[in-house]
Amino acid sequence: MVGRKKRELFGCIRDRVWKRVEGWKEKLLSQARKEILMKAIIQAIPSYCMSCFLLPESLLRELEGIASNFFWNNGDKSKIHWVAWPKLCTGKKEGGLGFRNLRAFNLAMLAKQGWCVLKHPDLLICQIWKARYFPHCDFFHAGHNASYTWRSVWEARNVVESGVRWRIGNGRAVRVWDDGWLDRPLTFKLITPHNMFIPDLCVE
Repeated sequence: MVGRKKRELFGCIRDRVWKRVEGWKEKLLSQARKEILMKAIIQAIPSYCMSCFLLPESLLRELEGIASNFFWNNGDKSKIHWVAWPKLCTGKKEGGLGFRNLRAFNLAMLAKQGWCVLKHPDLLICQIWKARYFPHCDFFHAGHNASYTWRSVWEARNVVESGVRWRIGNGRAVRVWDDGWLDRPLTFKLITPHNMFIPDLCVE
């Protein structure tokens, strides 16, 4: 079970990253080699936990700080960070190095779990979540007053919702004003009843 002291619980991730970095400090590494090590090892260490839990922002900032110091410093000698970390997290076409924004990556990994709930509702874990956390509504309206694991998945609902669209069949399950079935938001004033479904728009 995940208690209130989440920072202490996930402290092992920070410790593993720190030990890796400390072991590399004695080696004379170019920034190109540091880039490879950071992408292949340092940023991969928390990946599994990120797919299950929303890690505390303070921990993510600390991990990014460790990575940034390792990239710019030379052994135990501190050097100027010539480029801000958020800039390094942009793509190489935008002038960055493609490092992971850990917060965005964490939400993306959790969004995959949310997509699984929508795409594969017959899976055992999805049936358990449905029965326990949102038996009378859909994933997007489930609420977050539940376990830390479920709250983590539900926190990424906006990532899922921003990228999904309804595939209109008979339209009976698609709410006109609440569900994303058009490519862009409507700019018209709402003058029809709010609780409408697609078939209600049809004229015989």
